[in-house]
Amino acid sequence: MKFNTKIPKHLKKAYNEELEQYSFCLENKRFCDAWYHLERSHIIGQSYPIEHTYSHWLMLKFGFRHKDTKEVIGQIIRLLVGGWKSFINYVPLGNTGGANVLPLKRMPIPNDIEKLLDI
Repeated sequence: MKFNTKIPKHLKKAYNEELEQYSFCLENKRFCDAWYHLERSHIIGQSYPIEHTYSHWLMLKFGFRHKDTKEVIGQIIRLLVGGWKSFINYVPLGNTGGANVLPLKRMPIPNDIEKLLDI
C-alpha cells in the first residue's frame, strides 16, 4: 500500500499558484473565479493529506463567508475524512471537492493538471 505524506515540489508550486489566484479573486470579490481556483487547488492537492485538508478548510471558510449551509456541512464532513483518505491514497481523482459533488465521485481532470499529475 502506498502512503502519501509529502507533495512533490512541482505539484506544491502549482497548488500554491492556485491558492494565490484564489486569494486574489476573493480580495477582488470575483467569487466564481475564486471558487474555480479553490477547486483546482483541491484537484492538485487531494492526494496529499496537508494540502487536501487545507483546500477543504478554505472551502469551509468560503461557505461560511457566503452563508452557504450546504457547503459548510459538506466541508465539515470532508474535513473529517479527507486527510486520512489522502494518506492511504484512496481519493477519487479529479473530484473538485465542493459539496455540490459526491465525495467519492471521480471527475475529469483538466488537461493542464493531468499533465502535472503525470497520469
